[in-house]
Amino acid sequence: MADLTLLERRKLEAGVLVPMIRAMQAEFGAERVNEVVGKTIRDVAHAQGVAAREAGAIDTMAALAERFETGALREGSLIVDVVERDDARFGFNVTRCKFVEMYEEMGARDLGYLLSCNRDFAMFEGMAPDVSFERTQTRMEGAPFCDFRYTAR
Repeated sequence: MADLTLLERRKLEAGVLVPMIRAMQAEFGAERVNEVVGKTIRDVAHAQGVAAREAGAIDTMAALAERFETGALREGSLIVDVVERDDARFGFNVTRCKFVEMYEEMGARDLGYLLSCNRDFAMFEGMAPDVSFERTQTRMEGAPFCDFRYTAR
C-alpha cells in the first residue's frame, strides 16, 4: 500500500469499513458504534504518527511544510491556499477536498469525518508533539474550507 496515494488508501479502507460500520450501527446503535470506531481510528492514527516521527522528526515549521508539500498536498487530494508560513507558523485552508467527494460518491459523507478528519489530531500529536495543531472547521462537516493551523511550541 506504500505506492498508493492517501486518497487511494482511504478509498480502499472505506470500501471495507463503511458497510461494516453501517451493519454495526443497525445492530448496536450509531452513537455507540461511532464512538468505538472513532477511538479506534484515532489510536491507529496516533501509532502511525509515532512511526512517522521515528522515520524522520519534524522539528521546524519548514520541515512540517515540506512534509505536507511532498505528501497529501502534492498528490492533489487536498487543494489548498497557504495562509501563513514562517519560522513559527504554518497554515493553510483546504478549498477542495477530494475525500469529501469520495465519501459522497460512496453515499457515506456522514462517515467521512469519522474515518478521515477524525484522525488528524491524533496523527499529528504522534508525529510532531512539539508543534500545536488547530482546526476549527472542515469541508466534510459543511464548512466552506478546512482551516489547518500549526504553531511551534
